[in-house]
Amino acid sequence: MEGWMHGLIEFVRLHQNWAAPIVLVLAFGESLAFISLLIPAWGALVAIGALIGASGLSFWQVWLAGGVGAALGDWLSYWFGARYKHQVAQIWPLSRYPDILPRGEAFVQKWGVPGIFIGRFFGPLRASVPLAAGIFEMPYWRFQVANILSALVWSAALLLCGDIISEVVKWLWHTV
Repeated sequence: MEGWMHGLIEFVRLHQNWAAPIVLVLAFGESLAFISLLIPAWGALVAIGALIGASGLSFWQVWLAGGVGAALGDWLSYWFGARYKHQVAQIWPLSRYPDILPRGEAFVQKWGVPGIFIGRFFGPLRASVPLAAGIFEMPYWRFQVANILSALVWSAALLLCGDIISEVVKWLWHTV
């Protein structure tokens, strides 16, 4: 897993015009119900954030691409849950993780719309909450508002985290 991520980061460093499309795809995959369980992309997003200050990538383009990718992934997860309802639990890889959907349901039931925003920032909840919101028929526009706003905040948080880490490392390197 680590090898592909290192290669991807190196590719983005060398071909900066590909940063936004790659971030869009990574954020989409990280937010998509089934794919996010198989390929955790958040580390690559933080690493690409580190390139922002170090190599002059455009924060605004990469941030917007990450937000759009994450919002699309959650939207598709919501649609899939609304369309296939309880059949979803029998689909691989969710069939291997039977506790994910009940946790997502409990989270959506307890927190409602703010749960969409909060769930974006917690591992397995990130992809299961939108799926559960679709299954349990959360109103579409309420979901979408929380989805889009949380996607933009999440994208900024990951990218800025990487950028800040990069600046701290640079400062330490020159200071120590």
